[in-house]
Amino acid sequence: MAGESDNPRTEDQTNTKNPNPSEEEELEEGEIVGDDESSKNSTAVMQQPHPLEHSWTFWFDNPFAKSKQATWGSSMRSIYTFSSVEEFWSLYNNIHHPSKLAVGADFYCFKNKIEPKWEDPVCANGGKWTVIFPKGKSDTSWLYTLLAMIGEQFDHGDEICGAVVNVRARQEKISLWTKNASNEAAQVTY
Repeated sequence: MAGESDNPRTEDQTNTKNPNPSEEEELEEGEIVGDDESSKNSTAVMQQPHPLEHSWTFWFDNPFAKSKQATWGSSMRSIYTFSSVEEFWSLYNNIHHPSKLAVGADFYCFKNKIEPKWEDPVCANGGKWTVIFPKGKSDTSWLYTLLAMIGEQFDHGDEICGAVVNVRARQEKISLWTKNASNEAAQVTY
């Protein structure tokens, strides 16, 4: 009986299934032990996509496909439409940044169903904000513009159609296109 008083376990505790089948194995610092069911639930939560408020489409205007006789925008192609944070990063991590694009190339990221053309009915009365960078210096600003735009961080996010980066011989331009140029609150003047 002396052995029983030394062991504070009750009969119920002895019959409880140990979630860690190897009782002799010591845990590493920070290691989490749980039953299979809670592990499945936490994995499922981590794998759920993080949806964006709007779907967005990336477009590319290839300078090598442009012809002086062709109409503006005829060489522009839709690349991919994304609607979650994970899809954005999957795309962004697999395309060239502006500093690596050929001179004359244009990247566009616009709300899905809006074409990056002033002729699109949503853009027809719009305006744009433009920031000019020295050649090869727009990569970080392009990323931050995209993240703020798709993450709905601008005060007048509903007014935004999309963003474009233009790569030219001496400079790169990032523009944010808006729906309504007459909405002074949504326009920026320099």
